[in-house]
Amino acid sequence: MPCDRDGTFEPKIVKKRQKRLTGVDEMVISLAAKGLTTGEVQAHLAEVYGADVSRRTISPITHKVLQGMAE
Repeated sequence: MPCDRDGTFEPKIVKKRQKRLTGVDEMVISLAAKGLTTGEVQAHLAEVYGADVSRRTISPITHKVLQGMAE
């Protein structure tokens, strides 16, 4: 991100203080629901979307869903 002392720069793709692209959680949940492992989800996102999403990012997303289902 360029230096912006006035705070006027507004990023277009990944917003300020946003950690992930919008929709990544939904894609991961959908793929995991189809029975894909974290490695397979990672490979699919890289192949189809060109996104480098680590297993360390995918695992907590699927874990949150499993917790919600257990409740």
